[in-house]
Amino acid sequence: MLRPVEEHELPAMRHWRNHPRVRASSFTTHVISEAEHARWWTAVKGDPARRALIYEHQGVAAGVVSFSGLVPGRRSADWAFYLDLAGLEGSGALLAAWIGLERAAIEHAFGPLGLTTLRGEVLACNEPVRRLHRRFGFAEVAAYELKLAGLCREVVAIELTRGEST
Repeated sequence: MLRPVEEHELPAMRHWRNHPRVRASSFTTHVISEAEHARWWTAVKGDPARRALIYEHQGVAAGVVSFSGLVPGRRSADWAFYLDLAGLEGSGALLAAWIGLERAAIEHAFGPLGLTTLRGEVLACNEPVRRLHRRFGFAEVAAYELKLAGLCREVVAIELTRGEST
């Protein structure tokens, strides 16, 4: 289930986002400070083209899904996510949460958001997430190099069109 973020959840969201493996799989790899996170949240709340939502797994807040590029009349947008890796691994629920989050994000994109195309990007070296996206019908539509933290990294663009998800 996806739902709006509650202000008291911001510290947990930042904690999840700063997990070393989440940072290693992200385009922003440094530890995000409280001030930087607060600026991000203020920007998201004030931008009608963006949404950040909490993913609940078995009734517990367990991740964040963000959508961007939500422009009236435009039927496509981008998405990204991260999970509470430490908490979910500790409970043995990580794989189930990954699958649940992906399903919830797709349903939200093609349902309440009214999109017909959902796009994203993933580091080419992040094979587990690439496999997950393929499992749900995402196609890898392009690849490019990006300099991240001083290193050139290959990025894979993904896309899912309504009706093609599993």
